[in-house]
Amino acid sequence: MTPAGFDVAVIGGGLVGTAIGYGLVRRGLRVAILDEDDTAYRASRGNFALVWVQSKGLGMPRYAGWTQHSADIWASFAADLHARTGIDVAYSRPGGFTLALSEAELERRRAMLARLHAQPGMIPYPYEFVDRTRLEQVFPGLGPEVVGASYCPLDGHVNSLRLFRALHTGFAALGGCYLPGHKVETISGHSPGFSLATAGGPITADRIVLAAGIGNAQLGPMVGINAPVRPQRGQVIVTEKAAPFLTHPIVTLRQTDEGGIMIGDSLEEVGADTHTGLGVLATMAERAVRMFPALGRLNVVRTWAALRVMTPDGFPIYDQSVAAPGAFLCTCHSGVTLAAVHADELAAMIAGNGLPDTLAPFSGRRFDVPAAA
Repeated sequence: MTPAGFDVAVIGGGLVGTAIGYGLVRRGLRVAILDEDDTAYRASRGNFALVWVQSKGLGMPRYAGWTQHSADIWASFAADLHARTGIDVAYSRPGGFTLALSEAELERRRAMLARLHAQPGMIPYPYEFVDRTRLEQVFPGLGPEVVGASYCPLDGHVNSLRLFRALHTGFAALGGCYLPGHKVETISGHSPGFSLATAGGPITADRIVLAAGIGNAQLGPMVGINAPVRPQRGQVIVTEKAAPFLTHPIVTLRQTDEGGIMIGDSLEEVGADTHTGLGVLATMAERAVRMFPALGRLNVVRTWAALRVMTPDGFPIYDQSVAAPGAFLCTCHSGVTLAAVHADELAAMIAGNGLPDTLAPFSGRRFDVPAAA
């Protein structure tokens, strides 16, 4: 397929844009994914690869339900990718834990989950609190400070690099057109559809999906959509490979299918800065060793930082333009967890009659609040 007119142009080649693009091309549409070059900021490079339900949605119960639904269809999504591409993304759903290193931590966790589930309109999901005695049966070698944990059977994890590869492979196999070096500079409407001026030349499409991460802050207003997103840095540590001992993912600690241990717990408001820092990395490593002292004997082989895409309230934005019909916007910081529902239901909405009222709570219009006098 040559870079010309498309049914849909997805702006953004990260996990969010690629999952949507895969879902659209799977429905028989002529789809282009317009990506930047390798110097672009990419949340997909730094994700922790969790498919996580536990603790999602405090302040927006609709997000809790959306997350839970995506997690519930993740197994069929992974199976579809494997059938189409032959790539096993190593998805598993053994349930996940959040460990507490003090009784005060455990009580704060208990209170937060109680508030979350007490929200009007909340679709409840199973969770429980596990004491240290039961935890030792799941995780031999616990550090002496671990007092207990919350557990949710709906949580899982995946090999996110294989997921990214499978989405791109499946997209191409179904006839999708991936265009790197096509950063979008301006968007203008024509009748019908849109004209996109990109670094790689002009593109036209009947519909467009803005899935450019923090770039949506600039692109959204071009089609009349408010997208107040900001970067939030997260740092990650990866150790050398070890014999399997973490049978379940922990929210800040997981053993990959290849044996390495990933450690990540950083939430830093530093702007568009992807540098790593020994202070933050040391704090994350110290807490991980307090949970599992044996980690202190492993060598660190990689560290990196990447930028999450954050809205003012932390929840996604799904929107469609009133001023420019046919333009959609999607932004979130849970691209792995939500990949299944993006490829399935969100892509179907975009391919069909647009976003339903059930997604109205996610509109960027929720931030259009007049300033106090």
